[in-house]
Amino acid sequence: MKVIDFSQSYSILNQYVSEIRNVEIQNDRLRFRRNIERIGEIMAYEISRTFRYSPKEIQTPLGVASVNTPDNPVVISTILRAGLPFHQGFLSYFDGAENAFVSAYRKYKDTLKFNIHIEYIASPRIDEKTLIITDPMLATGSSMELSYQAMLTKGHPAEIHVASIIASRQAVEHLKNVLPEDKTTIWCAAIDPEINEHSYIVPGLGDAGDLAYGEKE
Repeated sequence: MKVIDFSQSYSILNQYVSEIRNVEIQNDRLRFRRNIERIGEIMAYEISRTFRYSPKEIQTPLGVASVNTPDNPVVISTILRAGLPFHQGFLSYFDGAENAFVSAYRKYKDTLKFNIHIEYIASPRIDEKTLIITDPMLATGSSMELSYQAMLTKGHPAEIHVASIIASRQAVEHLKNVLPEDKTTIWCAAIDPEINEHSYIVPGLGDAGDLAYGEKE
């Protein structure tokens, strides 16, 4: 399984990651959401480079041009709610993609222990398609694992791309053990070293959903 960590290379993506982490900038919700979108746009471009392409004959006003365009049927699956601006970034580039939405949330037993619950899924069939599952934060990897299992009720994809902005090392290792090794690629803007006792990524950025849309009760 291939794991791509964009923080190990130099690009403008690092600037957007620095701003969503920065406590002096991240509370500007509009800017936070837009930075999340921009990271999604950059990742969509990078993922598109792995697709299959073939030449198409395009009629122009003056003649015919041959253009190599992608052939992959794409489904973008997003974990609500924090994933919405990230999803929009991908959809801005894969404008013809089909879309899927999964509601996954933590149900706490006490202040430290919780289970992940899947409450809702809306998805097209995914058989033999390119499935991109987006979630801005991968803390334990459990939400992503259960979301993938929920997507399998809609078929079996030809290939899987897991896209995250900030993941913990623990989550990446977990997903490497539970997702199909031969057809999965994990894409992260940054991989942080640990999670704390509340299962938040450290140093992370806080709660992405709250920063994007306001605190929940």
